[in-house]
Amino acid sequence: MRIAFFSWETRNSIPVGGVAAVVTHLGEALAELGHEVHVFTRIDGGKPEHEVINGVHEHRCVTPGCEDFIEYMDHMCDSIVSQYHWVKNKYGEFDVVHGHDWHVVNALANIKANTGFDRIVWSCHSTEYGRNGNQHADNWFSGRIRHREWLGGYLAKQATTVSYTMKHELMREYQTPEDKINVIYNGTDVHEVRMNVDAGRVKEHYNIWPLDPVILFLGRMSYQKGPDLLVEAVPKVLAENPNARFIFAGTGDLLEHVRGRLDYLGVGGKCRILGYVSDHERRELFNSCDIVCIPSRNEPFGIITLESWAAGKPVVACDTGGPGEIIDNFRTGIKVYQTPESIAWGLNYLLGDKTGAGIKKMGEACRREAEKYDWKQIAKQYVKVYGKI
Repeated sequence: MRIAFFSWETRNSIPVGGVAAVVTHLGEALAELGHEVHVFTRIDGGKPEHEVINGVHEHRCVTPGCEDFIEYMDHMCDSIVSQYHWVKNKYGEFDVVHGHDWHVVNALANIKANTGFDRIVWSCHSTEYGRNGNQHADNWFSGRIRHREWLGGYLAKQATTVSYTMKHELMREYQTPEDKINVIYNGTDVHEVRMNVDAGRVKEHYNIWPLDPVILFLGRMSYQKGPDLLVEAVPKVLAENPNARFIFAGTGDLLEHVRGRLDYLGVGGKCRILGYVSDHERRELFNSCDIVCIPSRNEPFGIITLESWAAGKPVVACDTGGPGEIIDNFRTGIKVYQTPESIAWGLNYLLGDKTGAGIKKMGEACRREAEKYDWKQIAKQYVKVYGKI
């Protein structure tokens, strides 16, 4: 089967968030299964326009810059369509065109309208409603994105999303037909996350005592991801576990709020605000922390859950979206409400066993659970969806 992926990000060109990992790993898994995969994405300076990486053809499209981000994405879509026709003439007709998220929907619409090709699958990895923390933003920018998300579900023969919560969100927000939406959970490469580290030395690097338990928040500093909820929980955790320490890693519009609020609450000295971290630092943090906290208000799937499990770390996560569906409560994590009090309760529950045996036992269960989310098995589910069209 010859498959075209349209995505505004991949790990081998311009990675931005979780979609880059999904597109890259899924493409490689499909190639391992014997399919011919072509990924169309933006070009990064210094990289070739066409390259084969781990069996996947990556075609990078030159996209002129633009102050209006949505207009920039429209220019990218035009470049993708141009590259698509060139590749089709060189390699032959595609069996499936698979678009990822709203950024590429205009490219899908262009191809369908101008060529009649309709073997289209669209994957929605998150919605504008969810990215705004379960709120409708009342502005033209958000409205244009919402239109593209509606259009993706409308023009595709089949749609996929990453959790049953997301399926119902698509049905509610965009009236996407239920029988068109396929739920396929994301996967993880456990070997990409796991590494041997001296946890004590890593903690010392951040001026934390080697034996102090560390709670890690790693993600975008945005209202959707809820770092502000964890901030309010910090004093409540320290009241019961004064040796607990917190690391906040990631960038976003709440970064300075988090920093300032922690200082205002008088707990800034117990926390480390790292901002952007490299892939190596990210792996070190996963493997040296004791607990990962996922306080999201909206979490379509939450690859961070699988990454935490792969490193053998239990999670305390708000009971929403993917984490709410895949966590086996009190076995592979603790599900809590979206309140500081509940988040603090979950963290204190795990920290209550001063021997650390409870966290270690749950971490071992997490490592085994992560291995169930193999990308090759997940790729087979996508092949079944392709077979429907």
